[in-house]
Amino acid sequence: MRRIVMVLAMISGAAPLAAQEPQCNSPPSPFAVACNTAVDAVRAFYPLAGMIVDGGNPVLGTAGSLGGRGHFALTARVNAIKAALPDPSAATQSPVPTSFNGVVPAPVVEGAVGLVKGVGGGLLGLDVLGSVLILPTGVDHLIVESTAHFFDAALGVGYGVRVGVLNGGFPVPAVSVSWMHRTLPRLRYGTLGPSIGSGDKFEFTMDLSSDSYRAVAGWKLAAVDLAAGIGVDRYKSTNTNIRFYDGTSTTNVRTVVINPTNTRALVFVNGGLSLAAAKLVGEIGLQAGKDQQYVTQFQDFDPKAAHAFGGIGIRFGF
Repeated sequence: MRRIVMVLAMISGAAPLAAQEPQCNSPPSPFAVACNTAVDAVRAFYPLAGMIVDGGNPVLGTAGSLGGRGHFALTARVNAIKAALPDPSAATQSPVPTSFNGVVPAPVVEGAVGLVKGVGGGLLGLDVLGSVLILPTGVDHLIVESTAHFFDAALGVGYGVRVGVLNGGFPVPAVSVSWMHRTLPRLRYGTLGPSIGSGDKFEFTMDLSSDSYRAVAGWKLAAVDLAAGIGVDRYKSTNTNIRFYDGTSTTNVRTVVINPTNTRALVFVNGGLSLAAAKLVGEIGLQAGKDQQYVTQFQDFDPKAAHAFGGIGIRFGF
């Protein structure tokens, strides 16, 4: 699986970003290291947040289209990925210690509605897709800034389409391709104090949008569903604001604005088991790593490495 991801990463990869963010040291500042740590934290974090939002299969455990009008699927699932965040109160240390290092779960409700049955063996069958995600912010220093939240959690939404290629029939798999657009509201990580030496060394605010492209193949075998797929995710964050004290006075705060983008390839497999009217479905996958020329060394976390992700859910359908 790792070899497949490496090949996909070479296909989808973009040129690496500059090692340092010029805005952090223009004009020169002895506190620029905190700014560069924040820039690298954004670059490392938002592809992982995007992977939690997107998951692998947009309709967990399935491969073909639903079969036209009158057919639907509703899934309650939990996505998860192992992530680490640097401690914003220790941003000038090397390596920078983490304030959080563990698995981040995100509950998701996904729906699919059949619109077009397709022709022949399922060619051009069309489904409309939608999703609602809750990203918990029970992580130190992480706060939802937007009004799009559910209690203390960020509320993300998504929409898209799936097009059938084959309905399949063993040994021929069902095949489909899909696209989904998903968003997360603005989050803030870190909080500056009223002056240098109080609060954190930096804070940043960011939103997230992603476009996910998937190709999935699978089979229905009696009480068991199997599916596997490949995909590419394109992540974007607009007006990501990084704030830090620049040292010109005890209260002067400099703001750096970046607009990071990133493309990651992934592979995944699904397995499902029929439980009367519902199916219990699980997913494991691997998101390709990418070297973004980080200047910061993070403790106990390699932002360039590939990252495993997973999920489990219950799917209802007709």
